[in-house]
Amino acid sequence: MIQIGDQSYGFGDPLVVAVLVGGAALLLLFALLILVVLRSGRSARALEPLAYSLTQLGQRVQYLSDGQQQLTGGLTHVSEAQAKAQAQMLQLMETRLANVTQAMTENLQGSAQRTAKSLGELQERLQTIDKAQANIEKLSGDVLSLQDILSNKQTRGAFGEIQLTDIVSKALPSDSFTLQATLSNGKRADCLIHLPNPPGPIVVDAKFPLEAYEALRRAETQQALTEASRALKVSVRAHIKAISEKYINEGETADGAILFLPSEAVYAELHANFPELVREGFAARVWIVSPTTCMATLTTMRAILKDARMREQAGAIRTTLRQLHRDVELVVERVGKLNTHFNQARGDLEGISTAAERAGKRAARLDNFDFEEITPEAATPTLPMEPAAE
Repeated sequence: MIQIGDQSYGFGDPLVVAVLVGGAALLLLFALLILVVLRSGRSARALEPLAYSLTQLGQRVQYLSDGQQQLTGGLTHVSEAQAKAQAQMLQLMETRLANVTQAMTENLQGSAQRTAKSLGELQERLQTIDKAQANIEKLSGDVLSLQDILSNKQTRGAFGEIQLTDIVSKALPSDSFTLQATLSNGKRADCLIHLPNPPGPIVVDAKFPLEAYEALRRAETQQALTEASRALKVSVRAHIKAISEKYINEGETADGAILFLPSEAVYAELHANFPELVREGFAARVWIVSPTTCMATLTTMRAILKDARMREQAGAIRTTLRQLHRDVELVVERVGKLNTHFNQARGDLEGISTAAERAGKRAARLDNFDFEEITPEAATPTLPMEPAAE
């Protein structure tokens, strides 16, 4: 490779080959001149071929010089075209690079906006989660408080009574029940509903066998399950027996009572796995209810109370109906009298209309008389006036 300025040429390049050939020709010319000088003593005839050869050699050298100039011009054109192509390529690359840069900038801006929006939404969700966590913590505290309440028998009993009071107050009129009512035997019932006879006042007492139920739920072995089931049966049977003995008094209360369980789970457990306890309650005339079934039972009792009160008011309703019937008869009688007066007034009006019509006709006849042509023979006799009809 031959480096000339910013251009590099190989040994196979035509320009390099031409330059080498020209150099070789010049060397040959110098050699011939030397031979001419050395052999100047020879004859002129012998120099003529040499002169001819030198002339031919000069022409060839001139041809090579012209070719070298043309080759130099071609190389210059090629170099300019290459520089132009490089400039266009650089401009195109700069344009594409600018487009790519702009697209990347827009994508980065869009990504930044989407990222900011996502972060904002994430922040809102985190705030919602924080609020939910606070509510859960508060609810956990409330559950712990409820567990503390239910862990004590007295507070658990008060909890059942409060729930029973709330249900009864919503289902029945305030004058149809008594809370903490004391019976003639000295026993105090949680609620006494004043139903009419039959069936008569009925007692509702709240019981909550929580320990036995929780032991049943925590049982992991068959032995523990058997013991917990036995404990639950004993507890429920004791409640049924106590209610049957204390709150079913002949002549004072109905021949049955209601055991209120303030837990749907305990009620469902009894009906699902201990149906014999429910049957024992029926046999002892003690009906077991939960908050949901208690509301349905009280709704039925409300209908019974409404029907009884309507029967109590039946006499007053009949008296009022009789009075209303007498008032209607008086109205009919007075309407008949008024109709008679209307008929008399109508007859008077018809008589007045008839008299006015006759008076009008006679006045018209008098208006048509020609007094100058009347003769005594042609005179019309005077008609007597008829009395007006009364």
